Amino acid sequence: MKKLYIVAIVCMFFTSIVFAVDFNPNLLKLSASPTIHYDFDGSDLSIPITVSGTPAGLYLLVFTKDRGSSIGTVQNGHLGWHYVNKIDTCLYLSGIQNFDIGKNTLHWNGKDNNNNIVPAGEYTYYMWAYDNINTKQMALKAFTFDYMMFDIEEKGEDGMPLAKPIAHTKPWTNNIAMKWTIGNDPQDSTLIETCAFSIAEGFYLGMSPQYDPTDHDYVYYEIGHRDNGTMGIGKWQWVPNGPAELQVDWADNGYTMWSAIYTGGNADAGVVSDGDYLYICAGNHYTIEAEAFVKVVDFDGTLLKSFDISDWWSSPEEFEAGGQMNGGPNTMDERNGMLFLSCHCSCTKQMLDPVAGMDDEDSFYKWSNTNGDYILDHNFEEDADKPWMCNDYNVGPYMYTVTADDNLFMLCPARDMGAVSFGLLAPDGTGISYLSYAGETAVPKFGTFVVDGETPFDGMYTDNRSATEDRSTPGVWFVGHDTIKGIISNNPVGVEEKKPDGYFIAQNTPNPFNPTTTISYRLASAGNVTIDIFNAAGQKVDTIVDGFMSAGDHTATWNASDFSAGIYFCSVKSGSFSKTVKMTLLK
Repeated sequence: MKKLYIVAIVCMFFTSIVFAVDFNPNLLKLSASPTIHYDFDGSDLSIPITVSGTPAGLYLLVFTKDRGSSIGTVQNGHLGWHYVNKIDTCLYLSGIQNFDIGKNTLHWNGKDNNNNIVPAGEYTYYMWAYDNINTKQMALKAFTFDYMMFDIEEKGEDGMPLAKPIAHTKPWTNNIAMKWTIGNDPQDSTLIETCAFSIAEGFYLGMSPQYDPTDHDYVYYEIGHRDNGTMGIGKWQWVPNGPAELQVDWADNGYTMWSAIYTGGNADAGVVSDGDYLYICAGNHYTIEAEAFVKVVDFDGTLLKSFDISDWWSSPEEFEAGGQMNGGPNTMDERNGMLFLSCHCSCTKQMLDPVAGMDDEDSFYKWSNTNGDYILDHNFEEDADKPWMCNDYNVGPYMYTVTADDNLFMLCPARDMGAVSFGLLAPDGTGISYLSYAGETAVPKFGTFVVDGETPFDGMYTDNRSATEDRSTPGVWFVGHDTIKGIISNNPVGVEEKKPDGYFIAQNTPNPFNPTTTISYRLASAGNVTIDIFNAAGQKVDTIVDGFMSAGDHTATWNASDFSAGIYFCSVKSGSFSKTVKMTLLK
């Protein structure tokens, strides 16, 4: 009997090992030539594209290139919904196109969305895609995903993308914040790291924390007091599984504060950073006084600049008509130096350039999307009680988070829109569409976040309410996503890639990668081509291409599933041409 008991224990032990599987998502990756030649003669342009990892629901967009100054500042569209300020804009937006894994072809007829022939020249193309076929993959079960109390840190202390991003939550009613390394076993709640925050009575912490960009042992939180009209930023040391320590030698006894109407705590965006400055915003949608701002704070706590954004976010007219005075913002994201603003209680969405704005306030607003294009709009229905009212938190869609990818596409979850998962906006604010994850149902959606740093965990992360509407249901789930851009030009070779002999090889994408990566290359003439993979010791470990190829653009994919993590080199040879690129495999 004793032997049977021991055997049972051993079996349980090995069973636990078998089921302790680290999160290893199936990435979606796109690959296309960085420069595409087109004569703009009215013919059909065929664009080869390779899809790897998962199927892709894909949009093709064609933008002006380096024309922002000549475009100037423009506000147009129904109700003036679209404002752009000296940025390139979208000329053509395709419908969604579904592609299987492998080589595919996109088509463009050379016309804009008004069916006019686009003049010859150079244009930027974008391809944005997500996996709309496969069900979500669980990334971590241990977190409760509620409103915007969740964020993902993508950069390390060196400013480079983390190989394993860090997910974290803000303190909720118990003032306990949580941290999680993405890539761990999603089911193992013992891997959660916690930190307890103690704050003075009457004060509240904002939603999203910001790690110190050069030292992740420290964290910044928005803090405010609802009764005494103050708001600011506090700095703490994160103590793993212990109490946070307020850094009393920072700013004024650990805080930098200013006078402000504050109704936040569970309704404000928190703090974000581009590595150079800290940013904080407030919109106070519960108040009857017009106030909305973005503030720029140095890392020593000095308030450097305050931008009054109430002209966009406050509306006495809508307040008099039964709406709210302020429509936010109360959620914010940073990507490539740009700030993205949103709120569940407003139709307004914005991209801002705070660094440029500090020198020239006219350069602060890059684009705004308000009511008029039906994407993430309020009261657009024909039977709406308050037609086209923007500042109205009594109607959907409720947008509790905002996120942007590396090419500045903006995503907002869309609660109360049936089986819709999120709304998508282009890099100039153009409304693209409402989209749904595979298997989505008409239940609340509280968040969508993008990781886009060429890591093995790039993609979209979202809550999953498909099984229940219970807000306490834990879990964060992964969906494949990728976006790329390049040039369509009537010049034979793009300026960036002119080579004396017409040959070209691009850096592999993604890089770092796990387990697949794509190599794009151009041949000036037809000939035999070999693509060999070498390890760090210079030993050839694989050959992925060996054969005759036609002149033009090509791609090759290396699947490194059977190889260990480390540095590898990819060598492309054709005739007298030879070039090698360095690649990093992560496991």
